[in-house]
Amino acid sequence: MSHARSEYEDFKTLAPDVYDLVLALGQAAAKAGMDKHLLELVKLRASQINGCAFCVQHHILLSERLGVPADKLNLVVVWREAPLFSARERAALAWTEALTLLPDGVSDDVYAEASAHFSEQELTYLTSAVASINVWNRFGAAYRWTPAERPKKADAAA
Repeated sequence: MSHARSEYEDFKTLAPDVYDLVLALGQAAAKAGMDKHLLELVKLRASQINGCAFCVQHHILLSERLGVPADKLNLVVVWREAPLFSARERAALAWTEALTLLPDGVSDDVYAEASAHFSEQELTYLTSAVASINVWNRFGAAYRWTPAERPKKADAAA
């Protein structure tokens, strides 16, 4: 079993300026009006690809609080095979995978599909969200941040 090399809270203390910058980048798309459910699916998918347990758990818990259906959370890892994702969600997830797996490049087909579902401005903000989660994943995976525990039922009611 791996152990944490440092924790999320340590990052906030050690480099508060970097923390604030990455946090601001991550919030830009939502502040611009992008759908929060869609953004959480994107962040979850990138975190799965990057193997960041902290970020996977964080975005599952946040998605649940936002009301993202459990089926989508459970199936985002195999979104191509799951019919419950909309064309817009599929375009965003394909865009996310292309940007997260850059050695494979961003094909013209993936760009065309994303451009068909997102305006130029939306695609720019979506790209900022993907860039941000990839930055968070680099920290979380490198330092093996401990994933948060699911709140207990009694805690959730409080």
